[in-house]
Amino acid sequence: MTALPGETPGTVGTDTPQGAEPPAATDAEGPAHAEAPDTEESGGSEESGGSEESGGSEESDGAREPGEPAADGSEVDTPADDTPTGDATDGAEAGDASAGAEGGEASAGDASAGAEGDAAAAAVLSEAQAELAAQRELRERIAKRKAEKDGPVAAGAKLSGTAADLLAAVRAVESGEKAGTEFFDSPAAAPAPRRPAPAPAGQPPRPAPATAAPADRAASPEAMDAVRAVLTEGGAPEALAHPATGTLGEQAAELLRADPWQLLAVPGVRPEQADGFARALLGAACGPDDGRRTSALVGWLLERAALQGHTALDAEAVRAALAERSVSGPEEAVRNAVEEGVVLVFQEGADPTELDASDEDQESEDTGEAAEAPEPVQVLLGLDRYALAEESLADGLARLMNACEKGADWAEAAAAAPSPSAAELIRTAAAAGLVAHSGGEAARAEPAALIAAARGLGLRALGATHSEDGRRRLADAAGAPDTAVTLAGLLSGTEGPGRDEDGALALDLLVVLDAPQLDVEGAAVLVEALADGARLVLSGDPGVLGSAGAGRVFADVLAARACPQVVSRTPDPGPIGELVSGIGIGELLQVEAPGKEVVIVPVRDAGEAVHRTVQLVADSVPRAFSIPATDTQVITVGHGGAAGTRVLNEALKQRLNPGPGRFGGFDPGDRVIHVPAPGRAVPGVVRSADAEGLHLECAGVPVVVPQERVESAVRHGWALSAHQAAGMRWPAAVVVLPGDAAAGLSRPWVYTAFGRGELHLSVVHGVDQALPHAVAQVPAQERTTRLRPLLEALPTPDAAS
Repeated sequence: MTALPGETPGTVGTDTPQGAEPPAATDAEGPAHAEAPDTEESGGSEESGGSEESGGSEESDGAREPGEPAADGSEVDTPADDTPTGDATDGAEAGDASAGAEGGEASAGDASAGAEGDAAAAAVLSEAQAELAAQRELRERIAKRKAEKDGPVAAGAKLSGTAADLLAAVRAVESGEKAGTEFFDSPAAAPAPRRPAPAPAGQPPRPAPATAAPADRAASPEAMDAVRAVLTEGGAPEALAHPATGTLGEQAAELLRADPWQLLAVPGVRPEQADGFARALLGAACGPDDGRRTSALVGWLLERAALQGHTALDAEAVRAALAERSVSGPEEAVRNAVEEGVVLVFQEGADPTELDASDEDQESEDTGEAAEAPEPVQVLLGLDRYALAEESLADGLARLMNACEKGADWAEAAAAAPSPSAAELIRTAAAAGLVAHSGGEAARAEPAALIAAARGLGLRALGATHSEDGRRRLADAAGAPDTAVTLAGLLSGTEGPGRDEDGALALDLLVVLDAPQLDVEGAAVLVEALADGARLVLSGDPGVLGSAGAGRVFADVLAARACPQVVSRTPDPGPIGELVSGIGIGELLQVEAPGKEVVIVPVRDAGEAVHRTVQLVADSVPRAFSIPATDTQVITVGHGGAAGTRVLNEALKQRLNPGPGRFGGFDPGDRVIHVPAPGRAVPGVVRSADAEGLHLECAGVPVVVPQERVESAVRHGWALSAHQAAGMRWPAAVVVLPGDAAAGLSRPWVYTAFGRGELHLSVVHGVDQALPHAVAQVPAQERTTRLRPLLEALPTPDAAS
């Protein structure tokens, strides 16, 4: 590899001992809250929201907000304050912006969707509103299908005793058998009808303006005043009134007065702050073992785990985290949370009938009869929305596997395929309702060939991608713009063929690219929208960082081996492809780059890293490769730190588009990243601003972000994190690795970041041995989910037919 003119040549560092431990990081990118914009209060790292693959960042205190739980549910303790501080406001409006202010978690999201149900039939839904409506629609269809079954649901058969009663109660509320009006401003209305198809099948998709996610449902002035009064009495900032009413509803004041620890449900509020609030309201009646406190802590731990990608946590890890929070009886606390319906309990690896027979086994042992030791049983705790999503997804995938026509003859189309791997994919899709396809960037040509072949056979086939950039690349590979849509646009109805008379997507074959970016709730909505007999192909690169939301759908499908799998044999070309392919197997190769496709720029400290990054983007790359600065993307490990996205964006703005930032810190011409919903990062450019909001242009589509959402939904975008950049590519990429980010590196992070450049990759290298160490020895960190065992328990398609 060579250096650009005026730069110091260097190597990737493969001559350093790979077993050497990297230095500790002071600020590294955390997992997948990444896609949400940060603010100065959100700490020194990109906050966790579901991509645990950042590896070492979760092992470093500097990589998390103070008090944020690690992936195993443990805590990083912070000194407890006697009263809530302004940090609660900071966290609510910044650190957890994507989890709360984006309209994101299911409880608040469902409430918002319910409040807008009447308007849905009268007007065309925006993209974000349609996503919320689809979530509500999913729950209704889940309850209907479950209620139609006579026997117990196989996916929930591992529940027993109180947990089974709790799950039955949840489903009763979902199905309408019990009232749920306390969650809404008005009595529950009849289920909203399916969205009509926006265009006839086959019509090219229309570009749809992306709009900001709807804000929390508006509370009455009286409710806001009552909440402010309670917050003031408890010593909490009045600024929490809006997020509190958005999360807890019109009755927020009454709920907080009766149970002050309900404040923990507000995004950004930490346990020590809720404790101070409770002490101010309850006085001597407040104690660390109060059942209200322990139940709220259990729910908070699982919410934080969901931000790191887990859909469930081991009960032992939850008990340990409770003990760290001064709970003297963690076992009793967990039992109380289960009985109150805060969480559900699952016993993985055990059959309920075996559990019922445990007493008989004990009696046999007491009488001296030989008895085999029972298999160890893992007890998991999970929130109901993720449990329902995983069970619905497993049932839906089983439905697709068993309902499709398995004797289709696509031999002629396979013979005409452009590559052996594409032919294998076509033959496999002809015989299966669900197929998993894995490969690198070059392998995207194979799903494109499958879509073209299916369309040639008269089938309604379509490809869906995570980003607009991915949609463009798929359309180019397929040679037809109407063959590709974004997944968000497909589900919202703004792109694609629309719905049929039964409300299902009017498709015979759907190929989902960038499948590792699918979270469990989004995947459940997607699968529920496919009609019986439709085929689904999940395609992606298993080496990249995972989804922003909870779950690891693609990895679980691959690990369960419940469907046919096709592994591409098409390698990524060129020096960048060779480098990234080596990283995927744990090797950091020193590749030959005669055309300077890969350049290493060694730096001594973070200040030099910022200086050299600006020099590369503004001068060196445009001069050497004729790639303008607008087509070069900077990627770094975290948002904070001396060379994080904030500092780099500030430096790049001063060089590339200086200005006073008169529109909330933005000027016309600024590169930005817009987050319309959690997990979605849309690049754009600022055009103007007025009383209506900030006007952006995202992929040629005008977007207006309301003033009150600019701070939480828009940030400068010259420099991004790897999680935000996943699913997108640019002509040139500059990856910045400052020394204080060493602990945030992992193999998936390096694989993702280094693969974002199409023609050129520059690495501003200041981590020395930590880079080869991360590639060789820091694999993806596992997420705790239930989807894999649910899929493994499914009957094979042949057995079910």
